[in-house]
Amino acid sequence: MAGLTVDEVRARVEADWDRIVEVLRRKIALQSVSAKGITADHMKRSAEFVAEELRLVGVDAKVVQASNEDGTPGAWEVIGSRMVSPDAPTVLLYAHHDVQPVPDPAEWDTDPFVGTEIDGRLYGRGSADDGGGIAIHSGALKALGDDLKVNIKVFIEGEEEMGSPSFIPFISAHKDEFDSDVIIVADSGNWSAEIPSLTTSLRGNTCVDVTVRGLKHPVHSGQYGGPILDSNTLAAMLIASLYDENGDIAVPGIAAQEPVGGLQQDVDEAGVRADAGVVDGYVLAGSGSLASRLWTKPSLTVIGFDAHPVDGSFNVIAPETRFRLSLRTAPSQRPEEAQDALAEFLLSHAPFGAEIEVTKLENGMGWAMDPDAVATKDALEAMEETFGVKPINQGQGGSIPFIPELQRLFPSAQVLVTGPEDPKANAHSPNESISLYGLKHNVITEALLLDKLGR
Repeated sequence: MAGLTVDEVRARVEADWDRIVEVLRRKIALQSVSAKGITADHMKRSAEFVAEELRLVGVDAKVVQASNEDGTPGAWEVIGSRMVSPDAPTVLLYAHHDVQPVPDPAEWDTDPFVGTEIDGRLYGRGSADDGGGIAIHSGALKALGDDLKVNIKVFIEGEEEMGSPSFIPFISAHKDEFDSDVIIVADSGNWSAEIPSLTTSLRGNTCVDVTVRGLKHPVHSGQYGGPILDSNTLAAMLIASLYDENGDIAVPGIAAQEPVGGLQQDVDEAGVRADAGVVDGYVLAGSGSLASRLWTKPSLTVIGFDAHPVDGSFNVIAPETRFRLSLRTAPSQRPEEAQDALAEFLLSHAPFGAEIEVTKLENGMGWAMDPDAVATKDALEAMEETFGVKPINQGQGGSIPFIPELQRLFPSAQVLVTGPEDPKANAHSPNESISLYGLKHNVITEALLLDKLGR
C-alpha cells in the first residue's frame, strides 16, 4: 500500500501551521495548573478546550471525570476515537493537559501564561510539557485527514503533574477506550531541537521519609556538645554513607543498568553543565558514561530536610531530624525491591547508634522500550525522513509511572515514547519553552508514523 511522502505531509503541516501554534497559545493561556485543584472548574475548562480541538480534527472526543480508588471525584480526562476500519491497526495517542504551577512569575522573562515567541521558541507554562504533545497530535491528525489508515484512540490526562492518582481506576473503567496495538506517548523529548529521539527508557521512582534521633529533648550545645552530636550532623553522616568515594550509590540491592538498546552517543558534559547551571568547580559525581548516570543508573536526592532556620538559630543540640529521600531506580528494577534495600541499609547504618525510623512512601515502576518492535523501526524511519538526520535515541532520568502500567494492562501493545521537549525546554522550571522548528518537525514525524503504521 503506497503511503504519503514526507513532502506531501510537510506541505499539509505548513498550510496548517498558524492554527497549530494558535492552539498552543490558547492552551498556555488556560493556566491548567492541576496543583490548584484537579477537580476544579479551570481543569474542566482545559479538558473541554482539548476535546473541542480534537473534534475539529475528526476525533469523537468527550470529557469524563475520573474517580479515585476511594470513590472520590478525580481528574477531568479527555477520551475519544476515530475508527476507520475494523481491520486497521489501532493507535492510542497520549498527552496530558495539566501543567506545573508557577511559584514565582518574577523568575520568568515573559508572562508565563501568555505564549510569547522569541528567537524561534514559544515561551509559556505548558508550552512543552505537555501542550506541545497536544499540538503534535492535533497537527498530525489534521495533516492526515481522510488519508488516515489507522484507528485512533485518544487519552489526554488531567493529572499527570500530580502523580496520576485516578489513572488506574479510570483505565479499569474504560478499558475498551484504551485497548490498542500501538501506544504513542508524546510527553518526552528529543536529543535537540534539530536531532530527533525515541525515548528508550524511563527510571522508576520511590521515596522514603527518614527520622534520625539522638536525644529525647534539646540540650545546650555548650554543656553537652562534643560527645553528643546534633541530629542534623547524624543525618548528614547517614546520607553520606549511601555513596562510595566516586559518588555512586553504595547500597546493596539497588540495581544499575546500561542504556537500553546500547549507547549511540554519550551525553555532552558541557551541555549538561550549562543547562543545569552547574558551578564551575563542581566535579560530576558517579562513574561510567554520563548517559548511564542520567538515564539508567539509580540516583538519590534529598528533596526535603527539616532543620531549624539559620535566622533565629541558637545554641541547642537538635534532638531529631527528618528528611525525605527520592530514589530514581534503574528502568528494569521493581521500585519496591529498591525501596526495601534502601530502608534496610538506613536502619543498619545508624551513626553512633542513633535511632532511625524509615517510612516507606509511593513507588513507580520504570520502563524500557522494545528496540525490535515494528512500531519502533517505523518511528525511527519517520524521524530520519522528516528531520534529515539519523535519530539519536536517549533514555530519560525522570519517571512516568503510568507507562509501565499501560504496558502491564495491555501487554501486546507496542509503546513509543516521543515528545515535544529538548534540552532548552526548561519543563517544570521558569522560562519553559518549545522550539517551533522542533514542534513542526515532530508534527510531520507523527503524521508519517501513523501513515506507516497503517500500511
